[in-house]
Amino acid sequence: MRFIKTLFCLLFFASFALADAIPASALATGGAVTRDQQLREIRDIMRGGRGGYIDLGFNYLPFRTQTPLESPYGEHEGYAFKHHFAGFGSGEVARNNHLGFLLWFERSGWDGEDFFFWPMYNDFSIARSVTTWGLTYTQSSMNFTMAGGMQHQNVEYVGDVYPHENDSLLYSWGLVRWGKTSVQANYHKAHWQSVRISMDLESRAIYGGRGHGPLTYLPNIDVTVYNGKGDDDSVRVFWEQNLFAQVLYGEVAFDFPRKEFHSAALKYYPDPSRMVAIEATCLRRNVRHGAKDLLWGGGIELPFVRFAYNSSYDYETFFHAKGTFLVEFQFNLATIDGLLFARGGTRSAPMETLNIERKKNFESKDNKGLDLMSGAKSEPKTIEAKGIRYEKSGSEGGK
Repeated sequence: MRFIKTLFCLLFFASFALADAIPASALATGGAVTRDQQLREIRDIMRGGRGGYIDLGFNYLPFRTQTPLESPYGEHEGYAFKHHFAGFGSGEVARNNHLGFLLWFERSGWDGEDFFFWPMYNDFSIARSVTTWGLTYTQSSMNFTMAGGMQHQNVEYVGDVYPHENDSLLYSWGLVRWGKTSVQANYHKAHWQSVRISMDLESRAIYGGRGHGPLTYLPNIDVTVYNGKGDDDSVRVFWEQNLFAQVLYGEVAFDFPRKEFHSAALKYYPDPSRMVAIEATCLRRNVRHGAKDLLWGGGIELPFVRFAYNSSYDYETFFHAKGTFLVEFQFNLATIDGLLFARGGTRSAPMETLNIERKKNFESKDNKGLDLMSGAKSEPKTIEAKGIRYEKSGSEGGK
């Protein structure tokens, strides 16, 4: 047992020293990836269209050898960083009519020194922020949601090894949802950037659907069309499938028109609220070099921290980071109708579910008690007096 622990520690620390470098091209396209990821998260939260949501977190890298930068001048030790925050809140302004406001923010890039607020800004540094905000309207009785707003991409600093990037870019976005179908679009001036069509067919108890049964095994399908500036438009089809009791899910994504596998994941949630998650992932990197084309990894997500190694999520959203263990301190919590769950959850958190069941039991007992009382009032009881007889004893002197 001691040998196994020692071996695990050696492999753990070796991953920090032998991590693969992240390419400068991945940092250069990080803004587009962040904008798309924020819109995807907003789409998830707009499934209910009301209530509230909060998310915050940052990646923690203790060693500068974990995310070295690969540039035309070689490899440079330093730190990739990502700090993010998101919030959404709504209120009922009239019966079944809800107005809300949302804000998503992320600051990310690479720098030669570890920092939280002020980078060093050397020749290889890059830092940008992406902010998405908008207003929402939901008619809950019709299951209709409409939302729209703006996206701002601001560049703080761009080193010499990156292509030129505008200091400030302004995008607009909109979303319409009716029932289980939603359409989301993103524009830069008069040019569309992406269009996403989603069909969330799975029945979710958190939104008033079923908690079990055949309807919970319907798939969730997402089709996103990206503007490739000409004939290079691409389409990504994403399929999420409940495999068992809304705690085991399979995910797969394909890219068109190349008709190629993009990624797959097997995810286990100990509870349908998705406060805790364990995942195994596989991603095609398009390096076209045999087995190296597929990146295998996984991760564990807890309420306040996430651990991952070669996870497809980190590869795509954290500048193609791989070959090292990543730690992210994060927290996200959503609420609707007073119920608590993590983003994407299908049922409320365990304690919330227990409280709901207790409340239902108390209500049923109270109703039974009221029925008994009403029955007692409708049928008044009568008391029949019986004669009482006293007997005297004989010579023994009794009463």
